[in-house]
Amino acid sequence: MVDKLAVASGKGGTGKTLISTSLALLMEDITFLDCDVEEPNSHIFLNPKVEEIRKAYKVVPDFDLKKCDFCKKCQEVCQFGALAVLKDRIITFYELCHGCCACVDLCPRGAVKESKKEVGEIVLGSFDGGRFVGGRLNIGEPMATPVIRQVKELMKGKTIIDAPPGSSCPVIESIKGTDFVLLVTEPTPFGIHDVSILMEVLKELSIPGGVVINRKMGEDEIYKRLRGLCDEEGFEVLCEIPFSREVAELYARGKNLVHSSFRGVLEKLAERVMG
Repeated sequence: MVDKLAVASGKGGTGKTLISTSLALLMEDITFLDCDVEEPNSHIFLNPKVEEIRKAYKVVPDFDLKKCDFCKKCQEVCQFGALAVLKDRIITFYELCHGCCACVDLCPRGAVKESKKEVGEIVLGSFDGGRFVGGRLNIGEPMATPVIRQVKELMKGKTIIDAPPGSSCPVIESIKGTDFVLLVTEPTPFGIHDVSILMEVLKELSIPGGVVINRKMGEDEIYKRLRGLCDEEGFEVLCEIPFSREVAELYARGKNLVHSSFRGVLEKLAERVMG
């Protein structure tokens, strides 16, 4: 039985959040994590009652220039080019800093300590049947993973994670440690290309997964290519949702599949994946 389910997609616009929020509303005593912190929108569908907002931080270095002898060791060990040591000062490029603390650990003078920089916020609340935790990255901040990491620290009990689109670091941070990943895709050339990359990511991380095909428009050549990819890579197609004006109209009003004629399809998917 799956306790930690992530819903991901190789590209944006496939209906990932539509599926994740629909599943959440069908479950009881569920924790929903919105890890799409650069563009969170699950609150539109879940309409959670906000109970608390916390600041989200990332770790950055703080230099004591009275102890520092400007030996450049910190600059040498930084793998991300986030430090520039000059004759009498140190410049930190916070946008590049990953918070690895190598500079803190390896400074021979003990002149560097950990500090915190605010990068976003965490929203906590509740919705019908569950607990809501969502992250929001501050405008202008380039690094989503620190906020995602802090959202996941609040994971509790049965959990559904709405991951960001794509297959880069924020996605990996979101799906890491989960029991199963639902890959939401569509029968288009871009959908096939991008979900194939995410399949490789799941195999590299040894996380099992299954596929939801959204907006199915018949069984044309593109659809057959998508099904062939799933068979070839060993990812079972667990659910298919036809292209539907009904769903598009509901989506435009902030509703999801729970309110549509496809509710039964989602109930079977929820039962199969999360029991």
